[in-house]
Amino acid sequence: MAGCSASIAGPNACDIKSFTGLQQIAETRHYKAWFLDQFGVLHDGKQPYPGAISTLENLAARGAKMIIISNSSRRASTTLDKLKSLGFDPSLFVGAITSGELTYQHLQRRDDPWFQALGKTCIHMTWSDRGAISLEGLGLLVVENVEQAEFILVHGTEALGLSSGDSVSKKLEELEKILEQCAAKGIPMVVANPDFVTVEARELRIMPGTLAASYEKLGGEVKWMGKPYQIIYKSAMAMAGVDASDSIAVGDSLHHDIKGANASGIESAFITCGIHSSELGLTEFGELANLSSVHTLALKYDAYPSYVLPSFTW
Repeated sequence: MAGCSASIAGPNACDIKSFTGLQQIAETRHYKAWFLDQFGVLHDGKQPYPGAISTLENLAARGAKMIIISNSSRRASTTLDKLKSLGFDPSLFVGAITSGELTYQHLQRRDDPWFQALGKTCIHMTWSDRGAISLEGLGLLVVENVEQAEFILVHGTEALGLSSGDSVSKKLEELEKILEQCAAKGIPMVVANPDFVTVEARELRIMPGTLAASYEKLGGEVKWMGKPYQIIYKSAMAMAGVDASDSIAVGDSLHHDIKGANASGIESAFITCGIHSSELGLTEFGELANLSSVHTLALKYDAYPSYVLPSFTW
């Protein structure tokens, strides 16, 4: 097809295979480990997508090791609890790895030179409507004055953390003004959720990655703790006890899920009903995307899935 191109990190855009369900992938090749995104793939934050639960059961019956890898700001245990509350069986998964969990572990252990040099006082950007993120056990001092801060910790885009442990709601524009002050001071940022947007009940919500990208444009240094960076895929492979050749990643974000899989040498399945549905001209769940449109989008994001599926169904 005209306009198709290869990526150093991924397959040729023309090689993308389009299937209607995961059964066709499972029967085409036996992958030992499946690394699954959650928002936009398994559920929309409010309810499971049609067929998602039975598809997980079918994969489990075939002996697949399934791990949730998510750019969630929250700890892995919270993610599994959330899935259980939505009707998913946590026992189907080997476990979960979230960007929030990776952030917590690195801030707690400080066994990485970059984190060792970070300091203990921080500006904390968090959630309000979605529930604030606890920093318990990290020995951090949250400050509101930029002049006192040694780094910025970004878990959310709705509020500013207070030293009391509470938070105060802030508009995105207000948080961006604080970032301008932080950039002028030259302090680093840790972003515990690299997503730019997420799907929530069919609506797109601004996520911490948007603040991090703004901070980089201001000249700030950012440590990105999740997809598309290899740190989260290496953790998933270690948890499953597999290497890249036995793994497949499933996600709805070309920039995060698919690009990350490409960079880690893992094959991938792109779910079109998630954050790219509008770009692909899709209006209904389960609607088949035009493969030419998928090729165009893959080239735009320089992210090339092995397979494309309308949804996470069998």
